[in-house]
Amino acid sequence: MPRDTKGFKGNKQSLPAKPCVACGRDMVWRKSWAKNWAEVKYCSDACRKAKNA
Repeated sequence: MPRDTKGFKGNKQSLPAKPCVACGRDMVWRKSWAKNWAEVKYCSDACRKAKNA
């Protein structure tokens, strides 16, 4: 069976992480956040919407 050629194959524990401003959960770096990792503050749309609550 061929292995999946997409996806992360390294050690995920070595990726940078930071807490969500709204809920405090750790967010682990994602490839889609590569260009704006410094500006990422919320782990989800739900936390982004709840920021003012």
